[in-house]
Amino acid sequence: MKLLSYRRHLRRNFLLCLITFCFSLTGVSPSFSSESVNYIHNIQRQLLEINAPSLPPLRDSSVYLYSPDEVSNFQLVLRLKKRVVEVYEQDQVIASFPVAVGREGWETPQGEFEIIQMVENPSWQNPWTGKVIPPGPTNPLGERWIGFWTDGKNFIGFHGTPGEHLIGQAVSHGCVRMRNKDIKELFKLVSMGTPVKVVQ
Repeated sequence: MKLLSYRRHLRRNFLLCLITFCFSLTGVSPSFSSESVNYIHNIQRQLLEINAPSLPPLRDSSVYLYSPDEVSNFQLVLRLKKRVVEVYEQDQVIASFPVAVGREGWETPQGEFEIIQMVENPSWQNPWTGKVIPPGPTNPLGERWIGFWTDGKNFIGFHGTPGEHLIGQAVSHGCVRMRNKDIKELFKLVSMGTPVKVVQ
């Protein structure tokens, strides 16, 4: 009953406003009851009080449309057994890099993810001692960090390494180690939101 009454109320208000508008075009003054006039005045006042949202100028189309440069056409597929990450553009492999993956008990998680962090020359904090190692040749993250997984506390991603002789092995705590020259090349190909698929 309340819904029906509300609909009737809306229909009545709409018709009153429509009639008022039509008469204003003809120059003829309509005759309404005092109650109807009050309805119309209340609606007109409410319409005047509506604040339109502030929008940027229409000439700036970049505000409304995605730029093609911001849409990733690439996908990463990490193959754990092969110890390799492949870069796909559409259905074609355009690059492939050898990697080191998580060791037993610290396996790199499988599934479908996306890039959530990209950092050049990252610092690294030892999770056990809290010591912070600044960017440089002894930093365990190497020269680039590309994060794609987190549980809210810990992070896993692709990164460089000062121990490039371990590439191709299962030696990490879940992260994907790459040669510094390779991680820098991968960094150029991907962007935030690029899909990452990790398979066995």
